[in-house]
Amino acid sequence: MPEGHTIHRLAQDHTARFAGRVTRVSSPQGRFAGSAALLDGRTLESAEAHGKHLFLELGDAWVHIHLGLFGKLGFGTAPAPPAADTVRLRLLTPEHYADLRGPTTCALIGEGEKKAVHDRLGPDPLRPDADPDRAWARISRSRTTVAALLMDQKIIAGVGNIYRAEVLFRHGIAPYRAGRDLTRAEWDAIWLDLAGLMREGVRNNRIDTVRDEHTPEAMGRPPRVDDHGGEVYVYRRADLPCHLCGSEIRTAGLAARNLFWCPSCQTR
Repeated sequence: MPEGHTIHRLAQDHTARFAGRVTRVSSPQGRFAGSAALLDGRTLESAEAHGKHLFLELGDAWVHIHLGLFGKLGFGTAPAPPAADTVRLRLLTPEHYADLRGPTTCALIGEGEKKAVHDRLGPDPLRPDADPDRAWARISRSRTTVAALLMDQKIIAGVGNIYRAEVLFRHGIAPYRAGRDLTRAEWDAIWLDLAGLMREGVRNNRIDTVRDEHTPEAMGRPPRVDDHGGEVYVYRRADLPCHLCGSEIRTAGLAARNLFWCPSCQTR
């Protein structure tokens, strides 16, 4: 599932291509056809993200998109090719088109429904209105592991499996430590680090989490070869040696996802 930086990048991409332009809206697949007919010919006013949720504003309504595990959003330049029958939503202008396939959610909503989505999500490190105190209030009282809390979208929106594993490594925190055992200073450092890493993710359209002194060039090691791209410390590196201490990276299931950590570096 795409992490929050990808959805913010998609919001920027929609803004660059469609904002302020009259947009043709269709649903070649047919599952969004009624709503598409209501939106067709409107101007796309804005696009924004909150965690893993994307919102497109067209007039007085919003298209709410959640890609889930299988959703894909692709862009192209006009003229657009004939749309495949798997395309749930197509946006089209004389210059650009965007095709949405396989999302968990693609729904036409009003302001009240949009607010309800925001209200049920935790603060997003990439949003200017994010309040880390809201997350801390829940984390500081919780017996749940910090690794599970970081993946709970009601507590922090947009953090996925990669950022979860990597930020805990970067701060030397054991993933099975209870949330209430974190100090406020540790939480503040985690939040600031997530915000910085995720901003870089939006800018580069990929996740890189290693510090400058730990890049392949700096350490004289081979670069990572992985479909997810980006240089990481522990994510999907189970049984490989830690870049810093040489210990074997471990993995285990937690919160329905595979957790990765270094038992030697993450002892706090």
